[in-house]
Parts: sequence; structure tokens; C-alpha cells
Amino acid sequence: MNAATPATLDGLPAQPARHDPLTPLCKAAGDPLRMQVLRVLRHNAYGVLELCQIFAIRQSTMSHHLKLLANAGLVATRREATSIFYRRNLAHPDATIEQFLRALYAAVDQLELDPDEQQRLAAVHAERSASSRQFFHDNAERFDANQDLIASWRDYGDSVERFVDEQIGGARTAAVEIGPGLGDFLPYLSRHFERVSAVDNAAPMLAACRQRMADYGLANIDYLHGDSAAEPLPAGNADLVSLNMVLHHNPAPAEIIADAAALLGEGGSLLITELCEHDQGWAQSACGDLWLGIAAEALDEWCEAAGLVAGASLFLAQRNGFRVQIRQFTRAAVAPVNR
Repeated sequence: MNAATPATLDGLPAQPARHDPLTPLCKAAGDPLRMQVLRVLRHNAYGVLELCQIFAIRQSTMSHHLKLLANAGLVATRREATSIFYRRNLAHPDATIEQFLRALYAAVDQLELDPDEQQRLAAVHAERSASSRQFFHDNAERFDANQDLIASWRDYGDSVERFVDEQIGGARTAAVEIGPGLGDFLPYLSRHFERVSAVDNAAPMLAACRQRMADYGLANIDYLHGDSAAEPLPAGNADLVSLNMVLHHNPAPAEIIADAAALLGEGGSLLITELCEHDQGWAQSACGDLWLGIAAEALDEWCEAAGLVAGASLFLAQRNGFRVQIRQFTRAAVAPVNR
């Protein structure tokens, strides 16, 4: 044996050290608090201070745990204006590692949060929602001007309507629009569906929308002041549910998607028109945005978790540097049981 070749105790040549990507993943995840952090990050992104509030720990301690998770590739970071938000990282160039991540997250999702943590998590969402509602309460009269700063319906509305005409089939009995704004999409829905429900949690915005549609003479629209989980909305009945530029204003986009999915009947479609991710932080103060767009991969994940199947999609480049995604997700029809 060459003297330069190391040997094991049994006299055989030692094998060269191999890179093992699973070990740091397992080590980073193998801590009770970090597992709970991954559980909280299931369908949302949170800043360090929000996670400190949820778990009632110091910022230095939380930052340490997040750094370990980030270094292992378990969480991804994204800057939103002056804050950094953390979310679970699903994508990995190695298919085996990605499969491991999905299995790990599936196991983590079975964990139960402490009741106090659940309460503090709800408080974080409530603070975000209050901020968003207040913005739209105070800015209902300036809504069109604010939208023009980013993506006006005049820029992408024709594409949305053509997308529905060409890509979304099925019954045209009932449609729901959650967060209709001033109702730009409602005239199309009113013409193509027998009955339309417009749902908004900002009363001044809903009142302005109702008046505008009355001026157009549209009589088949019901107006509901509430959120996506409002009780008067019949579950499993809608042929189409529309979320038009709604999710980037919402503190928990995955929850709205789950609520929207529950409204769909078999074969019904969820239509999401949303900003792609961007880095223009001024949109948060000028337009009440909570998120700087939504990643297409996040929409896929949230809709899959809500039992929906991805359908057609269209991506548009806007004149002011923003990109708009138009996405269809469907509630699969249940196949009849052969007896």
C-alpha cells in the first residue's frame, strides 16, 4: 500500500470524504423551536420581529435560529422595503433533496402550535389586516389613481377577459369576486354569469363599487361586506371565483386561496390576476401593498394545498416595469364510482 494513502482499521484504503447535503438539513431542522418556525412558515412569510412576537423570544435568539435554517437551505429570504421576510424553501436543484424537503415539511405540518403561539400568530395577522383595511378605508376615492401607479385595469383588463373567454369553460351560473375594488371586472362577469357576488371588507370601497355598478344599470350583482370566509357565501356553488390584485394586499394569501377554493363547485375555476414579484418598495406606502408581488411558485403551492389543479396561465409585461400573471386553478370533478 502506498504510504501516502490513509487506511482504515481493517487495513482497507479509506474512501475519500463525500459532500453530504442531507446532514446540515437534518441538523438545522433537528430543534424543537426551529421545527415550529418551519410550521408557522407553512403558507406565509414573516419578518424577524413578527416571529419574535409569535414565539415570545428575543430578536437575537430568533435571528440565530433563522440564520441556521437559511444556511441549510430550509428557508429563503426576501426583502420587502426595509424588512426581510422568511419563507420555507421548496425549490432545490437536486430532485432527491427537494423530495426530502417536501417530506420534512409534510411531517412538520402535523405539529400542533401551542395555544399561546396560535393566539399571537392570529394577532400578527390581525395587525396586518387592520393596516390594509385602514388604507383602503382612507383611500377609496383615490383607488384608481393609486392603481395607475402600478397596473391599471385599462392596461391588463382586456387580457383578463380574453383569457376567461378562451381558457375557462364550464357553467356560467354563479361567479364571485373577492375584493372587487371599484368593480372594473364586474361588468364582464355580469354579462357572462347569471348571478355575481362582490365581496369586500372595506365598506367605503364596497359602497363606491355598488354605486358605480348601479350607474351602469347592472342588476344581477349582490354586494357583501365581509371577507373571503363570509358565512353568506354558499360553499361549493361558484363556477368562477376571481381574485384580482387582492393577494398582495392580504396578510395571509394562502388562507384567502383556501377560502376561495371552498366556494368552487366541481369543475369550477379560481382566476388569480396578480403582480409578479418585484422590488419597488414604494408600492407599500403609496398603494397599501403588504407584499411586493407574489411568486408564481407560491401560488402553485397554496392552490395545490387547497385541492386545486393548475390550469392555463398568462404573463404580461406592463409599461411601468411591473409584470402581471393571470392564472387559472380548477376544482377537479369527482369521477363517478363504478358499481
